[in-house]
Amino acid sequence: MESPGISRRQALAVAGGTVAGAAIAQAVAPAAFGAPPATDADAIVIGGGLAGLVATAELVAAGRKVLLLDQEPEASLGGQAFWSFGGLFFVNSDEQRLMGIKDNVDLAWQDWQGAAGFDRGVDDPLGQDYWAAKWARAYVEFAAGEKRSWLAGLGVQWFPLVGWAERGGGLADGHGNSVPRFHVTWGTGPAVMEPFEKKVRAGVAAGKVVFKFRHRVDEVVKTGGAVTGVRGSILEASTAARGTPSSRTVVGSFELRAPVVIVTSGGIGANQDLIRQNWPARLGKAPTKMITGVPAHVDGRMLAITQSAGGRIVNPDRMWHYTEGLKNFAPIWPNHGIRILPGPSSMWFDAKGKRFSAPDNPGYDTLHTLGTITGTGYDYSWFVATQEIVDKEFALSGSEQNPDLTNKDVWQLLSRIWQTPEPIQKFEKYGEDFVVATTLPELVAGMNRIAGNNLINLADLQRQIEARDREIDNVYSKDAQVMGIRNALSYIGDSLSRTAGAHKILDSSKGPLVAVRLNILTRKTLGGLQTNLQGQVLDAAGAPIPGLYAAGEVSGFGGGGVHGYRSLEGTFLGGCLFSGRQAGRAAAAATAS
Repeated sequence: MESPGISRRQALAVAGGTVAGAAIAQAVAPAAFGAPPATDADAIVIGGGLAGLVATAELVAAGRKVLLLDQEPEASLGGQAFWSFGGLFFVNSDEQRLMGIKDNVDLAWQDWQGAAGFDRGVDDPLGQDYWAAKWARAYVEFAAGEKRSWLAGLGVQWFPLVGWAERGGGLADGHGNSVPRFHVTWGTGPAVMEPFEKKVRAGVAAGKVVFKFRHRVDEVVKTGGAVTGVRGSILEASTAARGTPSSRTVVGSFELRAPVVIVTSGGIGANQDLIRQNWPARLGKAPTKMITGVPAHVDGRMLAITQSAGGRIVNPDRMWHYTEGLKNFAPIWPNHGIRILPGPSSMWFDAKGKRFSAPDNPGYDTLHTLGTITGTGYDYSWFVATQEIVDKEFALSGSEQNPDLTNKDVWQLLSRIWQTPEPIQKFEKYGEDFVVATTLPELVAGMNRIAGNNLINLADLQRQIEARDREIDNVYSKDAQVMGIRNALSYIGDSLSRTAGAHKILDSSKGPLVAVRLNILTRKTLGGLQTNLQGQVLDAAGAPIPGLYAAGEVSGFGGGGVHGYRSLEGTFLGGCLFSGRQAGRAAAAATAS
């Protein structure tokens, strides 16, 4: 690597603060060649999502001047976090203890390792999972430590009933949460984003932050081996509402300089071509048809751009897509999909009407079920339920689909006890994926009509439902899903709000019958730019690239894949928070005078 002509301050930046002595020595000789090039700020942050806001807030707190760039207009500040349900993963939280849940770091780490399945060079410094596993351990300790108090100190609060997501594949040391850990933020995703947006806007008022919206980065600039800024295109002004597509018409260009660049640009969830390009063979053939769970600007552009600057991308075949997607009858972005957050009671069938077996039960093992669905040769599946199950168990992911929680409306929230939530009612009425019928023959006819085929056989479906219904007569069962329902009802959080009393699907008093076509819904990138625990982007040789950092989804939420193969849920926002904080603090230390 060539010796760059840099000042003491820049040397600290390019070394990330961890090898400052060597960098200072390197900087002495080039000083004779004249003053370093002028900079526009102490740091450039690419991407105004949650990770970018957190990193910027940390830099501002340390007194640094920051340029925050985003290709979208200001209306989309906060990125995907704004649209999220606001779920956060905590370990041994106040809310868990209130619900009688016994949790600890050892149990959470056992669950994380069982879910992640790290198997790509965990002990090899050049392995794809080397830093991912280190980030995972650090994150679990963070979730059990200061994460909650840090956020609570910023005014964030949580709904007291802790959710039990990803219940796993049936083994103690395998995938899944042994206990409920999904904490829904009071105010959903916007409430997670809000305190950091406020900090950044205060930085703008203080002259420490400059927003540069409609600035699309096309190149990370390096000088003498160190990152020294970015170049890109200025897009025409846009009045596009949050989440809606904005123009890509270029009206100019820019070049900005800083000794530190932090990439927080998100993943590939809206780029279905890139998803299919990286689709792993272990999950079968990539679906021909998918719906999209994130706005169109989540395009993955910065991954290749940062790779061109020397950054190493690892685990690109690891991704997290949901199996319970609904087509949005009132779309905000193209091909807009919404996920059902299911309770444990709906019967799950493939496109031909064959019932799934464990662990492919609602809410248990998303990745395994995804592989099961793609293995059928079809890109959809079916829930069959009663209206009572829908009323008690169905929730929709996203801030806009939960106005009671998002708007902190206690009365509206309590109304869920005696009525179907309004967003669910609207999907039942207007959504193209729902069938409601009073009899099973009518239900089957509706399912086949929606699918445009005759794959569902009435007699076969009836046989399977009746077989399951016979297992309800006793409080014990050989049916794994029925056992799971009984297990859920033993947890007060589920029995109060997320699990209908065990009953027969064909019990007419619990009807009408409801069938829901479930589409594959794109969502998260689990791999990405490999980073060390300071958030520094690493090159192919495992060395930090001077001046280059990454956080959030573009870095696999830390280390190039903190989740491994599977998420325990509530860990995406948390990964943005943790990695954004790590990168912001390290960059602030690196640019100290």
